Amino acid sequence: MADLPRAAQSSGALNPAQSGWLPPGVDMPVMAMLLLGYLALYLPCFYDLSRTIWATDEQGHGPIILGVTVWLVWRRRFEFAALEAKPQAGWGFAVLLIGLLIYAFGRSQNIIMFQTGSQILVLLALILMFKGWPGAKLMWFPLFFLLFMVPLPGALVSALTAPLKTAVSAVASGILYHAGYPVGRSGVMLTVGQYQLLVADACAGLNSMFTLEALGMLYMNLMNYKSAARNITLAVLLIPISFCANIIRVMILVLVTYYFGDEAGQGFIHGFAGMVLFMAGLAMMLLVDKPLGWLLERKGAQA
Repeated sequence: MADLPRAAQSSGALNPAQSGWLPPGVDMPVMAMLLLGYLALYLPCFYDLSRTIWATDEQGHGPIILGVTVWLVWRRRFEFAALEAKPQAGWGFAVLLIGLLIYAFGRSQNIIMFQTGSQILVLLALILMFKGWPGAKLMWFPLFFLLFMVPLPGALVSALTAPLKTAVSAVASGILYHAGYPVGRSGVMLTVGQYQLLVADACAGLNSMFTLEALGMLYMNLMNYKSAARNITLAVLLIPISFCANIIRVMILVLVTYYFGDEAGQGFIHGFAGMVLFMAGLAMMLLVDKPLGWLLERKGAQA
C-alpha cells in the first residue's frame, strides 16, 4: 500500500501542479492590480475599436485575434509560473516607458494604430520585470500574434488593395469567362448577365490576406514545427494561398448573383462567402503543408 501513491504519481495521469485554474503560489493581489491597470488603459481603446473598424468587414478579425491571444497566454500559464524568476528591471522599465509614451501619443492624437500596438510593449515590459528574458522567450508568439490585431495604416491599405483587387477581379472573371459564363470586367467592376458587381476591399483586399496570414501563423504554432525552413516557406506560401482564396470568394459571389439574383449575392451568401474564404485558405494550406513537410524531411535525410 505504501508504494501506491508513488505509482499513481509516476503514471502521469494527473500533474498536481497543473490541476487548478491558476498556478500555485500566484500573488493574486498583484495579478489583480496588473489586470485592472491593463483594462484601465486599453478598455477605452477596445471600445473605440468596437464602434469603428472592428464593425467593418475589413478589420472584423480584431476581436478574434485578441481572444486567441488571451487563450495562447492562458495555455502557457503553468509553464510561465514554473520559470525561474530572472527580473530585468532596467529593460522592463525602459520598454514600459516607451510603450506608455506611444499609448499616450496615440490616445491624445486619436491614432488607433499606436494605441493598439503599444499593448505589445506594455505586456513585454511586465514579462521582463517578473520573469526576464526566459519569460519573453516563452511568450514571444502571443506577443507577436497581437501584431495582426493592430490596424494597418489607411494609406498603406489603399495603396496595396487597389492592385490586389484588380488582379483578383481579372483572374476570377477570366476563369468564369473561359468556363462559359457571360462575365465581363471593367477595372474592379464585374458584369455577369444583367448584374454588376463591385469587388470591394473586403472581398479581395490586403486585410483578408492579413487575416489568413494570422490563421496560418496560429496553425504553425499549434503544430509546433521545429523546422525553420518549413515555417518560413509555409509563411511565404500563405500569400499566394490567400490570393487564390480571394479569387474563390469572388467567383462564388458572381455565380450566386448570376443564378439567384442580386439580393442573394448581397445577403446571407455574401457573409457565407467570407467563411468560404477562410475554409478554402485553410484547406489549401493543409494541402501544401503535408507535401512540404515530406519534401523537407526527405532532403534532411539525404543530407
